[in-house]
Amino acid sequence: MTVAPSFITARAHTVWRAWAMASALCMLAGTALAQSQGGDKPSEAKARLVERVLTLWHPEELAIVMVQRPAADALQQARIALQGRVSAEKRDATLKDMASDVQKYLDEATPVARENAKRAMATTVVPMLNQHFSEDELKQLITLLESPLKKKFEQLLPQMERALGEKVAQDSRAAIDPKLQAMTHAVGLKLRGATVAP
Repeated sequence: MTVAPSFITARAHTVWRAWAMASALCMLAGTALAQSQGGDKPSEAKARLVERVLTLWHPEELAIVMVQRPAADALQQARIALQGRVSAEKRDATLKDMASDVQKYLDEATPVARENAKRAMATTVVPMLNQHFSEDELKQLITLLESPLKKKFEQLLPQMERALGEKVAQDSRAAIDPKLQAMTHAVGLKLRGATVAP
């Protein structure tokens, strides 16, 4: 049995979506004419448009991914450290036990990251949207974010990623597993050599 915390797979498409939207915004910003706002406060209509973009885009997801990445890395490193040193049953039981600690961390850290990201947007993302996008461009961006085609693609994305991942794993397993085992064995030997008293 392989222990795979749900946050790793559940967030895979969220990560892609967040980075894709960030890239889209950067590309649009590069082609948009910069607004000479000076110190002027944006109009109420523009402020509402920016708020709508943020509601549809969810840039706070990037902060959540930043919090979750170390947890995924910790489990991956633990899996590597245990590989070949203990039985498969003990490895899986240990990883399952570790997963509860990881989940506790996620339950506590994720809300903090989400709230801090939402607060930080007012001084980071919001001014950039106001500066680089006109009201008309914000309306176009909202149309893009609300597009049924975009929603359809995002709904299918996890299924496509899973299908691709399974096929790559199936086609690559015979060639990659021996290399992975050799690497794990070599790292394990060096780890044991470094930790054994002289």
